[in-house]
Amino acid sequence: MSCNIIKYSEHKNDLLTQEESALLLGNYYTFIFPKKRGDMPSYTIIKQTDDSYKLEATYFIGLDWLDKPNTAIYIEPKLNIKNEQEVEKSYEIDFIKMLFSSLRHPEISKEIKELFFVKWDETPIEIEQKQDLLTPFLVVEFLSILKVIVRKGLKKSYYKIEQNLNSKVKGKVVVGKTIKQNLMKNKSLFTYCSFEEFGLNNKENRLLKKTLVFVKRYLPNYIQSSKSIELHNTFNYISPAFETVSDEIELNEIKQSHTNALYKEYEEAIRIAKLILQRFGYNISNTNQKVIKTPPFWIDMSKLFELYALGILRDKFYNDVIYQFIADGSNELDFVLNTKEYQMVIDAKYRSRYIYGKHEEDIRQVSGYARLKSVYKELNKIQGDIIDCLIIYPDQVNGLEKIENTNLKGTENKRQYLKWM
Repeated sequence: MSCNIIKYSEHKNDLLTQEESALLLGNYYTFIFPKKRGDMPSYTIIKQTDDSYKLEATYFIGLDWLDKPNTAIYIEPKLNIKNEQEVEKSYEIDFIKMLFSSLRHPEISKEIKELFFVKWDETPIEIEQKQDLLTPFLVVEFLSILKVIVRKGLKKSYYKIEQNLNSKVKGKVVVGKTIKQNLMKNKSLFTYCSFEEFGLNNKENRLLKKTLVFVKRYLPNYIQSSKSIELHNTFNYISPAFETVSDEIELNEIKQSHTNALYKEYEEAIRIAKLILQRFGYNISNTNQKVIKTPPFWIDMSKLFELYALGILRDKFYNDVIYQFIADGSNELDFVLNTKEYQMVIDAKYRSRYIYGKHEEDIRQVSGYARLKSVYKELNKIQGDIIDCLIIYPDQVNGLEKIENTNLKGTENKRQYLKWM
């Protein structure tokens, strides 16, 4: 049964309409998103003294129950930006492109656990397939990790096989099946045997192949064609590597995955694969529904933008970018850049307000980071030297998608604000 969905965009701070307010029964609604650097509310809705409701959406997108089973909230990825005539316009954030760009760098994949939170035990919410944000998010993560695995080569290992062999015995005889399937059917020359083989058809690869079958059925229904091209190309790159791998696997066969340093991507790939299969209810027919049921979920767009910025910085400066620099017990910096040409502190701010001018509070924060003793030591600077600071923020209209040296030239007062995205 469908429910009423209150729909808004991220960063929205507004009163609900009378019709929307009439749908709510409580006085206060929120969900606290767990984060390593401090939990954050994904949204809040508070009842006012005049019985209206005020919504404050932060930088999370997602879907969640307000009053189960009648009312839910849906926050979509959009930022409001004013044009030259001061007219505010909403621009959709291409979070799929951001995720793909981030995951070009394999080391970033270990950070994606903090990107989203899914309430798998909650009652699913019915929405249109085109509103689904969770599935493409999981599919992009899965295909991006698999692309890294395929480049390295699929994991080979020993795995058990049971076969009904004709006129020979290999490994251990499976007595029960031999009696039931052969001797009782007068097939005396056949023997069921259990033995090990070394190759690609291990449990881990079979789980990944099974998930690829689901993804293949899903991709034609991902109607945002401009965004799906890269998904299709990535799938076509991955698929041939699994051609000889079976998709026969039960989830309970893989309770834990033990991987070594050579195959470290397998752990995250298997985790995401299980989530995708769970998302589709382990039923492949659910991959092509126009109206779907999805568990409540939230995606941290601020963290995604941070990883997107990291990917862009890695493209230009490689390992000269230090991510999540631990300055001291209470300060963790987004980025510290240390090259022969540039030594600076960089902060990613997922806020469009920088398009319209400076914001002293954030400037003071980043400048404070640049005066920490540990930063001076890391950059081999003498205390008292001025360290350059950079703020990266989203600009859908005039932004950049890659770094050029001309973008990083400082101004006379050593303040530089760079439009990106």
